[in-house]
This record gives sequence, structure tokens and C-alpha cells, in this order.
Amino acid sequence: MKKIILSIIIFLNANFLAYSHVEHYANFNYLEYELFRNNKSIGYHKYDFIREGEILTVKSEVKFKITKLGVDLYEYFAESDEVYKNNEFYKFSSKTNQNKKRKYVNIGVDSNNKDLIIDGSSYQGKTSKDAIVGTWWNHKIIKSKSQISAISGRIIEQTVTFVGKETLKIGDKSYKTLRFNFKSSDKTLPDNKKLNTDIWYDENTFLWVKAAFDKTGYWEYRIKTHK
Repeated sequence: MKKIILSIIIFLNANFLAYSHVEHYANFNYLEYELFRNNKSIGYHKYDFIREGEILTVKSEVKFKITKLGVDLYEYFAESDEVYKNNEFYKFSSKTNQNKKRKYVNIGVDSNNKDLIIDGSSYQGKTSKDAIVGTWWNHKIIKSKSQISAISGRIIEQTVTFVGKETLKIGDKSYKTLRFNFKSSDKTLPDNKKLNTDIWYDENTFLWVKAAFDKTGYWEYRIKTHK
């Protein structure tokens, strides 16, 4: 078996792994990212953190549009609710309009064995409670052997590698970051299904700062606002 997070364990051991729960995000109320394709701004991704007693709800909205010569070639809109109870995952739901093709996911927790129950447009069934929804803001994703597509519920087995430390300048701010690469563990998947994404987290706060991947163009998420 290929190493999944060996370099993470060696480098971070008692540091990064100590902050593995959503309570670490108590200081964040709002995150906003600007989405670029081939270095052209095409949309946004916003997160609102809403706290009510023991319940944390993370509301997400993504919207972008690809145009050429004034013609709309591709439009995308998605919204989701990610809910935690006492800092543990409780449920997730999303609806996506992917260029007029509708997709969805509903995820709950089996009360008997705590497995996750997925009802999605690409997958219906159960998976381990150790899987995490692929919404990227929660740095716990670096420890998981699989993530669940926030669009369709598809389970993506992943290999995570710590790439190194990097200083990123985004706008007028500089961030000291930790860079990770996420790849699909299943090499037999068709190219359009394979995961190959780089994610940067702030070294001190573990704030998700940037994401980048190649898929019919070079895509980047860059942090725009956080408070």
C-alpha cells in the first residue's frame, strides 16, 4: 500500500494533528474565495458559520460562469448545509445545478453503528464514519483515507501527501502555508473522475487559503475574505 499521510505524520506529529476537530474554527464566521480559471476570475465560493448552542451549521454557496466572446458556455451553482453537533459530524445536504444538470447529496449518521448513510445522485449506501465530506475548509480531510463528493455523494479513496511549506501572497496579504496534494488512490478511474488537487492551509490557523487543479483548464480557489 502506498503511503497515505506518512510525511504528514513525520513533519507535524503532535502539532497539526492536535487540531483535528471543528471547534478549532470557532474564530471563523465567514469565508469567501474567488474562483479563477486560467487566471481569469469567474465566480465565488462562500461559507457562513452559524452557531446555535451545540449546533454548528456551515452554509456554503458556489457560483461561477465560463464565457467566451460574450457567450455563456458553462454555468454552475451549488448550495449546501453541513451540520455538526457537539463538534461531531451530524448531517450534510447539497443541491447543485451543473450546467442545467441537477445533482444532490443527503448524508446522515446511522444511530446504531455510526456509519454514514449517503443518498446522492451518484451513490446510495453506507460508508465509514471516518470519511469526510470534500468541502476543503475542514483540515481534518488530510487525515482521511476517503472523501465524499459534496456534489453527488461519490466516495473518493484518496492518497494525501505533504508537499512542503510555502509563503503565498494573495492580494495584499502573505500567508505562511502548509501544502498538501490529494490524489485518487484508484488508478483505474477514468481521468475525468480522478482527484489531483493541491490545497494550502495557513500554518498557524489552519485556514484553507488556496486550492489548485487542472481539469479542462487551470483552476484556483484563492481566499478573498475571512472574519
